[in-house]
Amino acid sequence: MSKLIAIKIDVTKIDKERLYQGKKGSYLDATVFLNDEEGQYGDNGMITQSVSKEEREAGVKGAILGNVKILGEFGDNKSAPAASAVSDDIPF
Repeated sequence: MSKLIAIKIDVTKIDKERLYQGKKGSYLDATVFLNDEEGQYGDNGMITQSVSKEEREAGVKGAILGNVKILGEFGDNKSAPAASAVSDDIPF
């Protein structure tokens, strides 16, 4: 079953040193944590900036960048609404 998930990211919290250049643009590795139950503020989880395996083993945690909300579930990908366009005003 497919899920439509909305994320909100506070881009001011991104560690710009962790951005890397790929073939088609600049990228950021992030991790999404989904909860089975809705949280106190109506969210279903959070998104953090990814850290390396060595950093995780040393106790380093990625910055919390924002939250995640499940908007709905669908039987197949064909019935899921299209994702909204990404804004061009990202401040970095």
